[in-house]
Amino acid sequence: MKTSLFLSVFFCLWTVSAQAQLLGTTPNFAKLPVLQPGEAVATFAGGCFWAQEEAFDQLKGVREVISGYSGGNLKNPTYEQVGTDETGHAETVQVYYDPSVISYRELLDAFFASHDPTTRNRQGPDVGRDYRSVAFYRNPTEKKAIEESIQRVNDSKHYSNKVVTEVVPFSVFYPAETYHQNYCKLHPNQPYIRNVSLPKVEKMRKAMSGKLKKEGKYTTS
Repeated sequence: MKTSLFLSVFFCLWTVSAQAQLLGTTPNFAKLPVLQPGEAVATFAGGCFWAQEEAFDQLKGVREVISGYSGGNLKNPTYEQVGTDETGHAETVQVYYDPSVISYRELLDAFFASHDPTTRNRQGPDVGRDYRSVAFYRNPTEKKAIEESIQRVNDSKHYSNKVVTEVVPFSVFYPAETYHQNYCKLHPNQPYIRNVSLPKVEKMRKAMSGKLKKEGKYTTS
């Protein structure tokens, strides 16, 4: 089973890399959504952004989620550059939400439920600094909320080990290439998506019951 999953993951990443090369030397990056009146934005890194994007998109009050890169120094990085683990960037999602419908604290609950925040620089089969757990804050209120959420998770003993999520001031977010956006919805039968991404989404949905756009059985459609 482990060997089969490893081969599936390897094939998936090889396919994505090949797809990127076919797109040519000038990547087609996604555009940042325009912040709507009354909206807020939150930024998180929790392993492969495919699962994180799909997970946050399940929540009531979330209008849009975009995959990208943050936490490093290289401007406008590509997927291949981030994958070298030399840019300092992590695979990240930016969440555009209505705080009158869902609070920042509830987004943090979803974040800590959708990945394992106790593993340093890896999530499942994905290893490297680009897969580290990070909660980016934009003001002291968000920083305090993150720290309180980490304390709650540690106190709950839900995970065997302590949370290692980095609490980092937000600087800049670079949208990823267009072919990464809505990846779970577009490739639901891909082995990596079935075996790695969607179980994370299901885990988050279970934790956030009552806050979902669609309750009941989960589908990517």
